[in-house]
Amino acid sequence: MINSVEKAAVLIEALPYLQRFSGNTVVIKYGGNAMLNDELKKSVMQDIIFLKYAGIRPVVVHGGGPEITGMLKKLGKESSFVSGLRVTDAETVDIAEMVLVGKINSEIVKYLNFLGAKAVGLSGKDADLIIAAKHLAKVRENGQVKEVDIGFVGDVLKLNIGIVENFLEQGYIPVISPIGVGKDGATYNINADYVAGELAAALGAEKLALITDVEGIYRDYNDKSSFVSTLSLAEAQEMIKTGSIDGGMIPKVEACVKALAAGVAKTHIIDGRKPHSLLLEIFTTEGIGTEVVKYRRYISG
Repeated sequence: MINSVEKAAVLIEALPYLQRFSGNTVVIKYGGNAMLNDELKKSVMQDIIFLKYAGIRPVVVHGGGPEITGMLKKLGKESSFVSGLRVTDAETVDIAEMVLVGKINSEIVKYLNFLGAKAVGLSGKDADLIIAAKHLAKVRENGQVKEVDIGFVGDVLKLNIGIVENFLEQGYIPVISPIGVGKDGATYNINADYVAGELAAALGAEKLALITDVEGIYRDYNDKSSFVSTLSLAEAQEMIKTGSIDGGMIPKVEACVKALAAGVAKTHIIDGRKPHSLLLEIFTTEGIGTEVVKYRRYISG
């Protein structure tokens, strides 16, 4: 059991990070198994509350893929995916909106408020926060890339971040569902990683943290010794191009690339299966998961 001296050492280690990040915005994409396991869910909520009371301005973007899949199965609909994105017909996007906005978002807000924060739930439809355009998935076949229509899946065309900034100024934690509206009035389900990356860029966030179900990035996923703790923007882009990064990891890395290109200082892909992984990444020297930075010479922290 950790003694008082060790507890003090942990707090002292966190001090320079508290000094550096106080007053800054951190965008957190909350997803994966950490949304399904009650203990991990509690851990993430506590981490977000800690950030808030440490003077940091957290913005939460949540996913909900497993719960959407579960609801679709209950209703007799099978899910299929292309390049890590769900193929979404009109019925599926309605179900996704119901799960994301009506269930998951309200539960996160309730939990954060119960723990003492002031949280507010937003859909991308609120105040036209997320204007979406149809996303065409890119599929690599025989060395060639082709585009595939996967239905009501969107890209972020435009963000109207005024509503988010207003809530941040008033001391709220915005919790955002990745549902957008097209210029044609259609509803689009948008990958939460992409929404988080775009929001981090638009808000001028200090950090983007993507909570997922793996340790981070591997150069070869079958070789656990090939784990990468720090990856430059150029290396990340090359690994996507060569197929070393594929499937559901593509949106995460592309979100990091978008945020970094817009001036976000640092991005993280974090293993949400480990308790308090968010605090460990932000407030300790060693960190956890994979950090994606613009240049490798970026000083850790």
